[in-house]
Amino acid sequence: MILPVWLLIALPLAGAAVLLLGGRATNAWGHLLGTATALASFAVGVVLWLDLLGRSAEDRVIGETLFSWVPVASLRVDFGLQLDQLSVCFVLLITGVGSLIHVYSIGYMAHDPERRRFFAYLNLFVAAMLLLVLADNYLGLYVGWEGVGLASYLLIGFWSYKPSAAAAAKKAFVVNRVGDIGLALALMVMFAQTGTVSYAAVFDAAGQMSSGALNALGLLLLLAACGKSAQVPLQSWLGDAMEGPTPVSALIHAATMVTAGVYLIVRSGPVYDLAPEARTGVVVVGAVTLLFGAVIGCAKDDIKKALAASTMSQIGYMVLAAGLGPAGYAIAIMHLLTHGFFKAGLFLGAGSVMHGMDDETDMRRYGGLRKYMPLTFVTFGLGYLAIIGVPPLSGFFSKDPIIETAFAAGGVRGILLGGAALLGAGITAFYMTRVMIMTFFGEKRWAPDSHPHESPAVMTGPMIVLAVGSVGAGALLAIGGTLEHWLEPVVGGYEAHHVVPAWVMTTITMAVIAVGVAIAYRMYATRAVPETAPLDVSALTVAARRDLYGDAANEEFLMRPGQRITAGLIEIDDDGIDGVSRGLGTLVGGTSERLRQFQTGFARSYALSMLGGAALVIAAILAVRVW
Repeated sequence: MILPVWLLIALPLAGAAVLLLGGRATNAWGHLLGTATALASFAVGVVLWLDLLGRSAEDRVIGETLFSWVPVASLRVDFGLQLDQLSVCFVLLITGVGSLIHVYSIGYMAHDPERRRFFAYLNLFVAAMLLLVLADNYLGLYVGWEGVGLASYLLIGFWSYKPSAAAAAKKAFVVNRVGDIGLALALMVMFAQTGTVSYAAVFDAAGQMSSGALNALGLLLLLAACGKSAQVPLQSWLGDAMEGPTPVSALIHAATMVTAGVYLIVRSGPVYDLAPEARTGVVVVGAVTLLFGAVIGCAKDDIKKALAASTMSQIGYMVLAAGLGPAGYAIAIMHLLTHGFFKAGLFLGAGSVMHGMDDETDMRRYGGLRKYMPLTFVTFGLGYLAIIGVPPLSGFFSKDPIIETAFAAGGVRGILLGGAALLGAGITAFYMTRVMIMTFFGEKRWAPDSHPHESPAVMTGPMIVLAVGSVGAGALLAIGGTLEHWLEPVVGGYEAHHVVPAWVMTTITMAVIAVGVAIAYRMYATRAVPETAPLDVSALTVAARRDLYGDAANEEFLMRPGQRITAGLIEIDDDGIDGVSRGLGTLVGGTSERLRQFQTGFARSYALSMLGGAALVIAAILAVRVW
């Protein structure tokens, strides 16, 4: 082994420590250090990946045990790391795309007085995500899982002087804690059933676990994934997370946080392969969420929130694929990797538009920006073509196989899942075309004092690199089954079969996408875009604008019952536990008060009491003898 695996995590973690502990003394060069540590971690990742490439397929696992972590009775957990074919894909995505976002942030955050602290949080985020995917056991994953939650809270609420940003950070933190309960309980189930939390031991013992325990474990892991990956019913935090700086949105939505749930499901494949009911839950969540997010994206005028809804939908595709078992694990990871390129590019493009439009996010106040921001237009446009699945861009090679595999599930199940994925593709084409037209085409609708301009090279450079990935990454991963063969030792092999020939399915998908594009063109390119959203709209549009009432549902089914339970517990505490305590105190006090009346302070009274007591004792003794 050329370099130690722990160095991947140590570099960004050291950067975060220096910037946070160094304080304002590091202001002048903090952004450069933060970017350098991310780039260095990426370089280490590339070296380790090349090391794995040079090994045989069976030997492509690098394990490191750093120290004995939890040596308690029968539970022994070492702090260990594991680099294999699956985790190295995430390492390259996290550090590669993450580094580009760091570089972009140098320009985007140039005038922020707290830029050094921002880069410290970015480093912390990258380090936590790397720990999550490199841990060789579920407890280590849990530490990284919580670290990602902490870093997301810090970054979403970075501009905490804005009440909306502070509220969004708190919301993301609380919603994710609900999902994290699932992971914590899953750890307990693992230990109760197998006596360990390491991947290898849990997977080896899964065959001896009962069906009920396996399904419970799978559903608890799914709950955790729903929180981190913003899947129904724990999706409500994702749109509000746009309150953070735009590079944060790119990092969360493309390279780190929302991919964690997909990683957890795919890594836990041996559990789901033996838990059919839990796997059904995964595909249902994925199918519902991909439509849920797509519908919401159609009604958003805020460019970042439209892309956030898109992320929810695209992660839904990945979860759906992962729920299809061995047939879908590899294509779920493929879509995750291609999505990392085009979604990061789209978010950075949105940030570039905002940079040139004085932080305006309402697309109704854009229009015609392609003339003023040509580089942003081209790079954003390539990301747009990739996400809707136009061949030969990357999204075509990753999304189409998910649709085909969903239909291949067979029967009514296949029709429902495949139909949902196909419909989602059409809706994605509609709302992303809407974003393109409202932003870059048509008449200018911005304020007279706005002066749109192209972003500096430090921002457009990363956008160009991501655009190249949006174009070519899919073909590199898909041609010849490159990624499938690479991941096979970890996720297993599978002989794909199709309900209809692949070219027929592709033709149908392209037709559905074309319909979505045509409808958006007719609605937004051939008509004037009003400056404010029209009020006379359908009930579905109203619902989509309100995120399909996700917040209302959470309030009704989670928050209010929680408030009632809390109020009941407080009442029990006040009237029950505290009442008993107060009653005992009152009893002791009252008894003491009465006993104190016998304390007169006169010796003759005490002598009389002693005499009376002695007489009673003598009388009792005589009575017992006579009896």
